[in-house]
Amino acid sequence: MPIYEYKCNTCKKEFETLVLGSDIPACPGCDSKDLSRLLSKCGFISKSTGSGGESQVTTSAASSACGSCTAGSCSSCGVG
Repeated sequence: MPIYEYKCNTCKKEFETLVLGSDIPACPGCDSKDLSRLLSKCGFISKSTGSGGESQVTTSAASSACGSCTAGSCSSCGVG
């Protein structure tokens, strides 16, 4: 049962909701079903031991979908 992010095309409110099966969610602000599903961010942390025995941590939080993005947002591509 996935949680999706939506933006209401009527009142422009952004929200997350749990979607069960083929249910069509409604905006919690105006009850409209005219929604656009947003691309959700996801992240990971990978912990490993390097070749010299040192601990290494890799995270996706600072990576982005395009070269001009920062970890928090991107004004050129709309990710954020």
